[in-house]
Amino acid sequence: MTSPSPISAPTPDAVAHPGAAVIASPPASPVLAEVVRSGFVEGLHRGSLVVLAADGSVEWSLGEVTTPVFPRSTNKPMQAAAVLRAGLELSGERLALAAASHSGESFHLDLVRAMLAEHGLTAEQLQTPADLPLDPEEAEAYLAAGRVRDRLTMNCSGKHTAMLAACARNGWPLTSYLDPAHPLQQLVADGVRTASGEDVAHTGTDGCGAPLLSLSLTGLARAFRSFVLAAPGTPERRVADAMRAHPEYVAGTRRPDTWLMRALPGTLAKMGAEAVQALALPDGRALAFKIDDGATRTLGPVLARTLRHMDIDAPVLDRLADAPLLGGGARVGEIRATF
Repeated sequence: MTSPSPISAPTPDAVAHPGAAVIASPPASPVLAEVVRSGFVEGLHRGSLVVLAADGSVEWSLGEVTTPVFPRSTNKPMQAAAVLRAGLELSGERLALAAASHSGESFHLDLVRAMLAEHGLTAEQLQTPADLPLDPEEAEAYLAAGRVRDRLTMNCSGKHTAMLAACARNGWPLTSYLDPAHPLQQLVADGVRTASGEDVAHTGTDGCGAPLLSLSLTGLARAFRSFVLAAPGTPERRVADAMRAHPEYVAGTRRPDTWLMRALPGTLAKMGAEAVQALALPDGRALAFKIDDGATRTLGPVLARTLRHMDIDAPVLDRLADAPLLGGGARVGEIRATF
């Protein structure tokens, strides 16, 4: 299949300010998805996307893929690799959960509790914000049972448990484990730089409170590629292998990352908040994209279309691409990719 032609951005507008020079606004990102209701296009989602060839070179791209973005939870594999480099022994479901944005299903929460107990920790030591389960069905059942928001229920609690356990093993401070200057977070930053081949231009705070390290989309795709191609037994390969073997612990039973890693053996996939997605195939091809307005409803259609352009053909792509719009409880439209 031929690669899609880049979508032309509109000519930058000239913005005049009284008494000042004319300033050119930056070009808009290309449209990657459209919202179609009753045959009418009622909305557009712009963004940027990059696809790497098996040798790591950029095969094609749409939009701006070399400037920094916040990868959000697509940084989690690199955070999980850091706890291994810190000497924490994790494997299987426990290591997958350390790299997870879990749905808050009972098996997720049970394993978080077990991991805390195994390392002499308590849920009170987690610095995640109190939250409901990420999966809407789980959240409804959780509230119906009379429960309230809890820090353990927050989707990053597995990652935070692994971080605390690594600190306890090394005698590092537990109360400041989210400080960017903390030894563990320095290991994370080193791993991000190494995997992506980029310096970190910006450090922020993620929704869970952990340091958030910026990367370009190209650097993010490169990082995922490095994990699937890493030598067996390295922290990076151990994380990739655990995520691919136990994808339901990385996401949940009703989540696209789980579907993909189950249906396409050897694939490493992870989504992040604000509509970021990264994926690497076992042959070294990789992709990363971000939707500018953060609409996660676009992730499935854009990801499915990208994989088809990469000559991937599997029934799971139909499931991913299906993003219906409802009117009066009936399907009246869809969100669909435009490239």
